[in-house]
Amino acid sequence: MTPRLSVVVPFYGVGEYLGDCLESIARQSWTDFEAILVDDGSPDDSAVVAKAFCDTDPRFRLIQQDNAGPGPARDRGIQEAQGEYLAFVDGDDLVSRYGFAALVRTLDRTGSDFAGGNARRFNNSFGVRPSWLHKQPFARVRHATHVTEFPDLVLDRMLWNKVYRRSFWTEYGYTFPPIRYEDYPVALKAHLDAVTVDTITQAVYYWRERESGESITQQKFQLGNIRDRVTSAGMVIDLVEDSVPVVRRRVHAHLAQIDVLTLMSAFGTVPADQEQNLVDLSRELLDRLDEEVLAKTHRYDRIQHAALRSGDVDLLRRLAVFRNSGGLRGGARAVSRPRRSRQLDYNYPGRGESVVPDSLYRLREQDLTLATSVRAVAWVDGGLSVKGTAEIRHLATKRSSNVEIALEVGDLSYPLPVRRYETLDLHGETTLVGFEVVVNRELLAKCTGAPAHFAVQMRSGRRERKGMLGGQGPGSPGWPPGAWLDETSWIQPGPGKAGWFSLRRLTDPCRLTSVEQTADELVLRGHASFDEPSLVLSRPIVGGDEEIPLELDGRDFTARLPIQDILDAANPDDPFGQRTTRVFRMRGLEQVPRVLLWTAGDTAVSRTVNGRVVTLTRSTGGYVNLHESPIRTTATYASTSDNQLVVRGTDGRDVTFSWRRYLAESDDHLDVPCRRTGSADGWSAEVDVDALIPVTAVKQSVDPLAGLADWILFATSPDGEAHAVQCEPFLCSRLPLAITHGAHALAVRPHAGTLHVEVR
Repeated sequence: MTPRLSVVVPFYGVGEYLGDCLESIARQSWTDFEAILVDDGSPDDSAVVAKAFCDTDPRFRLIQQDNAGPGPARDRGIQEAQGEYLAFVDGDDLVSRYGFAALVRTLDRTGSDFAGGNARRFNNSFGVRPSWLHKQPFARVRHATHVTEFPDLVLDRMLWNKVYRRSFWTEYGYTFPPIRYEDYPVALKAHLDAVTVDTITQAVYYWRERESGESITQQKFQLGNIRDRVTSAGMVIDLVEDSVPVVRRRVHAHLAQIDVLTLMSAFGTVPADQEQNLVDLSRELLDRLDEEVLAKTHRYDRIQHAALRSGDVDLLRRLAVFRNSGGLRGGARAVSRPRRSRQLDYNYPGRGESVVPDSLYRLREQDLTLATSVRAVAWVDGGLSVKGTAEIRHLATKRSSNVEIALEVGDLSYPLPVRRYETLDLHGETTLVGFEVVVNRELLAKCTGAPAHFAVQMRSGRRERKGMLGGQGPGSPGWPPGAWLDETSWIQPGPGKAGWFSLRRLTDPCRLTSVEQTADELVLRGHASFDEPSLVLSRPIVGGDEEIPLELDGRDFTARLPIQDILDAANPDDPFGQRTTRVFRMRGLEQVPRVLLWTAGDTAVSRTVNGRVVTLTRSTGGYVNLHESPIRTTATYASTSDNQLVVRGTDGRDVTFSWRRYLAESDDHLDVPCRRTGSADGWSAEVDVDALIPVTAVKQSVDPLAGLADWILFATSPDGEAHAVQCEPFLCSRLPLAITHGAHALAVRPHAGTLHVEVR
């Protein structure tokens, strides 16, 4: 019987990851598929992994060929495909369990030519994060749309987050050019050729990145690589030459933002004997881009463009090194123009030289904007303490500056006492940018159900800037703790409009008040805010509700969750973490469903059964989540004393612990072993703070905020398998933990669910 979906998987040298990739395809909820595995002459054991998989699952079959590149490998797989629909997966990535099903069903319903979904980046060290490249195109569900109606679809340059109608693919005879960056010309032409396409917000694809993280500096210069990028970009430019103006401009802007920037950054690593080749290739692309589009790029981009057109390789190299090393982070510090003290310049390489027009270094008043951040959120003596930073970008913050902060509740504004202190500013200098405000109970009582925001006004010299407090960092700003104001009013900090930090007053919320464990069940007790409530467990990603029987005493309820039933119903939404997430909602006879607030203490509740763990915990917004996953070593407590950093947690089993630091632009790493102790309650991992200070503690980056080291806590099992220790949500809400050690400052903080120590 002909399968409805054909999945083409080209692979080359990914033996370490291929098994996980194929397993994620095999676990699809959409079972009517064939997977065509194309071995593109892999030099490692990838083919062995693929053959073993094909032997156990008849839906998978292997084709082998001499190395020809990913494009021709995909073409070969397409030739063998028999399905009504067509999808692509790279051999080191993962697909979400419900992704193919969601895309195929969308196409069945709309008749569009293809459908695409969101993507996530992932690795072991930093967990799972959104892919910024896919954020805009897939921010909303759109049925039967087109790139001319929604130009942001030109950013959708990958093949693997989609399902195509095979008849559409065959009608236009798409083939991949035998180059790297082969995706974009085909993906964009499909968008232009399609009658309609569909977009969904659901993450359908998980895109692997190296353990040390992705950055522009990791794109090392290779002449063949750069030539292929320019060839691909040229093909894309040709495609939109006669397209509608809005699409053409959007494509040119995207190429300037991504591809030209990459070429400019390559001057920081290009061998001297190939610099002229890079100049020629960069000019080839730059000369084809719309001048009006280039004129709207970032000021630094235009400085690099001017240096390129002049052929000044030395300046191109200095500009690339400055950018690659983080010199633009926070914005360069302004400097006064000679003999014109009120005129300011960006302090970028090439300033004062004749190659680049002086006007490109000139700093405008509108560039001097207010920059704020939230660093720590905590409840102190019944009041809410908020610590953060406020400064005017590019300017040094002097002691004569002034900061005023007010809590805005509706149309009313309430000034707050501000305590200022010195901390790191955007330029890596210790200046008077830190502040703390404490909102007392009397003022908290004025909050309403609508978000209340913090208005910030700063004066520095003759300049005054205003804005709202935003920029929530990792730790308690990202997992802010809530608290009772009185018997029925709960105050919950968190993100509000446009990412502004806000306070909301929840009056008589539906809430979880306690959790008890029995031999077979989790017993939940709580209170509903309406009569005759019902409790529903929902899957936020794929939908579907399950009603939980309640024992009611007025509006108080008791719910019993059998552990085995939760385990039996597990269908992981996340192919990397293998975790199933559910949320609780209360329903009444005539009430809109309400989420269930966590007010049951400051510790998650977990139960481990046969290698799986069921966890009841809070979300970032303070609501109740139920997770089912493999056993994960999880940190629940961190403290420091007498040169010792101590982390405690659960599910330690017989693992050993170490703090791991990945080397720049590499998956190689250094480990600092921890002293491990164990008990019936869990584990403890101790390390000397001295050991986390690099021996050669010299900052190599021009990034003013660059640290000396970023350590991640890892657990290693007896078989050598290592994984990053998870940071439990309630620990996240108590971090960061600041440590001062001699001339160095350390901070323990979470990043995407894992535990890090940053050293400065």
